[in-house]
Amino acid sequence: MFYKEEQRVNDQAFAFLQSVGLEHLADQKASSLPYGKQRQLEIARALATGATTLLLDEPAAGMNPQETEALAEFIKTIHTSRALTILLIEHDMNLIMKITQRIIVLDYGKVIANDIPENIKLNKRVIEAYLGEEQSEYAQD
Repeated sequence: MFYKEEQRVNDQAFAFLQSVGLEHLADQKASSLPYGKQRQLEIARALATGATTLLLDEPAAGMNPQETEALAEFIKTIHTSRALTILLIEHDMNLIMKITQRIIVLDYGKVIANDIPENIKLNKRVIEAYLGEEQSEYAQD
């Protein structure tokens, strides 16, 4: 009986890893994975709870550009494949602009903008608060 239950749980875990594209890492210890894959696994573990809303607090912190790009694709994939609401707290503007549908910008705890990425890029208050007085690369796109 115990063996059957253990096998069922293992099968369920492997199926979940397959659903998020991490099945090839199933035999690896989490601590031995590259940093970007560790972050993906953390997100996958949260998804395994059956959550319909996911809060990610600076998921790209400490990642190199390649890991950040892979994370962006991973987040987009899980968002669309699972009809998942994702709240993202992040300072990496490239990541934010690539994957978000709506951005709420806070400055000292006050909302200074709430709009789509295309409009946030041009918002003078956002540029002044986060990107400096001069136009940023985001505002010139």
